[in-house]
Amino acid sequence: MIFRVFEDRQSLGSAAATHAAEVIRCSIEDSGSASVVAATGASQFEFLEALGLAPGIDWQNVVLFQLDEYIGLPMTHPASFSKYIHERLVKKTGIVRYQPLNGEDDPAQVVRHASEAISASLIQAAFVGIGENGHLAFNDPPADFDTIDPYLIVNLDEACRRQQVGEGWFSKLSEVPKRAISMSVRQILAAREIIAVVPDARKAAAVKACFEGPISPIAPASILRTHPRTTIYLDSQSASLLSPAALSARAEPESVKDSISRATALSNRGG
Repeated sequence: MIFRVFEDRQSLGSAAATHAAEVIRCSIEDSGSASVVAATGASQFEFLEALGLAPGIDWQNVVLFQLDEYIGLPMTHPASFSKYIHERLVKKTGIVRYQPLNGEDDPAQVVRHASEAISASLIQAAFVGIGENGHLAFNDPPADFDTIDPYLIVNLDEACRRQQVGEGWFSKLSEVPKRAISMSVRQILAAREIIAVVPDARKAAAVKACFEGPISPIAPASILRTHPRTTIYLDSQSASLLSPAALSARAEPESVKDSISRATALSNRGG
């Protein structure tokens, strides 16, 4: 795992999108397609905008999975993650292979269908954020690090729900759903590469807890430290509480193309 720190969220988003686009292009070149997972929320605005404009991506060969969704919220609601992903990425790029999560359908059926779909795919990259409470997707603390189910029905804690109000998706706490469908922690970790986009001062305490404290379900995103290829994109504000030692201890990884080629070779050998 490495940190990349930028002066502001615009430059952070642009750099993370350049990285993500390279992963997608290399995967399509190597295997003909790229299956990816995308997060939503205010922290992802600049990243998704830049990714949608990245040159040289054949979006017809991209398979997109959704990270999470509120239960009971229609896709027409401004806070719907399905609406967010469709407007900010699917519609702009012309992606046709997209697995939405419908919050109005029976949650058990949505979980089952989404789990079957993602289990049939090898995820090249997961583009994620980190919540103010350290959550990864909608896996609030204490997160389940053990379940092998790809998607789960989860309860949202108050800190998570207050964040949604703070970001302007809902006008008051009582409007925020208390349950959601979330990709599980182990499913996120199954991606060959993870790119975490985490700007803003309001994320600084969570960043410190997850990357300088113990790896624990109480700090769900701390589990990213166990993944062999994770890059955390921070701005000067979200990185402000990290110690210089933590920031300097991370070495640059191998190139994206080398990593994908190596992983493909291992898969072909049954490794």
